[in-house]
Amino acid sequence: MQVTMLKSKLHRVCVTHAELDYEGSCAIDKRLMAMANILPFEQLHIYNLQNGARFVTYAIEAEWDSGIISVNGAAAHKASPDDRLIICTYAAMSDIESQHFEPKLVYVDEANKITHCKGVIPVQT
Repeated sequence: MQVTMLKSKLHRVCVTHAELDYEGSCAIDKRLMAMANILPFEQLHIYNLQNGARFVTYAIEAEWDSGIISVNGAAAHKASPDDRLIICTYAAMSDIESQHFEPKLVYVDEANKITHCKGVIPVQT
């Protein structure tokens, strides 16, 4: 059996641009992509903490260490500059693979600079 697991997460990134007339996608600082193991053109699930919008698009690269998070095309209606987003990717794997898998979880500050990374989320109490 295959299960779908969280592969990576960029937690509380700040939208820097919303470009309605740009070709659809989400441009992400290449450093953030590398740290989260997000590939160019990989499917993204995006969750907007300001307005509750949830949408799917794909990743494109923005300049290394620029802090850019640009929501483009039709998705620009779902996010505005300064909104906080959670950006996730998922991967299908076997039950056995999933037992030892740890996602790449990347946390940022107000300028989208990495503060820390981890592979587990604490148990909620």
